[in-house]
Amino acid sequence: MDCNMHSRDEIGKRAGALRIHGGRIDMASQLYPKSPQPWIDLSTGINPIAWPVPHIALARYQRLPLASEITQMKTAAAAAYGLPANAAIMPVSGSELAIRLLPHVIGVGRVGVLAPTYGSHAATWRDAGAEVHELVALPDPKAYDLDTLIVVNPNNPNGRTIARAELVAFGQAWTATGRRLIIDEAFADVRPEASVLSLPELPIGTVVLRSLGKFFGLAGLRVGFVIVTESDISPWRQLLGDWPVSGPACEIATLALRDAAWIAATRTRLAVDRRRLDGILTGAGLRLLGGADLFGLFEGPDGVELLDHFARAGILIRGFAAAPRWYRFGLPADEAAWRRLEATCGTLTA
Repeated sequence: MDCNMHSRDEIGKRAGALRIHGGRIDMASQLYPKSPQPWIDLSTGINPIAWPVPHIALARYQRLPLASEITQMKTAAAAAYGLPANAAIMPVSGSELAIRLLPHVIGVGRVGVLAPTYGSHAATWRDAGAEVHELVALPDPKAYDLDTLIVVNPNNPNGRTIARAELVAFGQAWTATGRRLIIDEAFADVRPEASVLSLPELPIGTVVLRSLGKFFGLAGLRVGFVIVTESDISPWRQLLGDWPVSGPACEIATLALRDAAWIAATRTRLAVDRRRLDGILTGAGLRLLGGADLFGLFEGPDGVELLDHFARAGILIRGFAAAPRWYRFGLPADEAAWRRLEATCGTLTA
């Protein structure tokens, strides 16, 4: 085997390992030990400038969260997100856990997933024994033989957003026959106008998932929310119990969700940063495919493995096994990170 072929094989092997999931800085540093430090993680859709967490009293670590504190967090979430009059909200230790619990709460059957989207949705239902169909558009509510439909809105990784009015009309027709509609709104903080949580009422059979970690930059806090109608909340309460999140997480989430000024300023900043990201990457020859204000999805040029190219510069981006030329880029945290990104893009066109 010639040297060039061996090199291509090694590049493909390392890039394949990085395509499994975003956020694996530890794996990237092992695969590319000579890359510049510190690593810049652009592989996730997490806000790189987190909500400023204050000092948390030791007592919150020493006791279980009180019922009143859980209630305060739910009230703060309802005020920040909206909450239909017939709906209830349940905290959960990250929306990923909620995704994995869904088959146990709803029951398996024929499940549709609006694709391409976050891989855990289809994988979780398949692992539970469901018959999973990946769809490219909303199905005809009267014609398609499914029990449950999953829609990520705004979508990850391409930012596809279904207008609230269209999704509401579809959801009412879909759930009227007893079927379930799951709407993952993990990225709706940057597009609040798309959220169904401002509706006067939530259609029975609808499940809405929200994530605190992405917009607030606090993924390690592991806080999310499940919103369903009051008639559907009981199994979630039974599964998650009286202390669904930790005491410190409860306090931090409550304070962050109440910080309206920070939320408004962050939406503005993210929109500006996203335009800057698009300009840098399209200027380097990548084709913009979509995105939300926390990330952009791009198509890379033929013959260049961008995962490898950026990893050699100590920058981790997100690749996709099903679409090898697709790459998702998150936002740099500071000017030093922006400059390294620009410099690395410059070597693509040199």
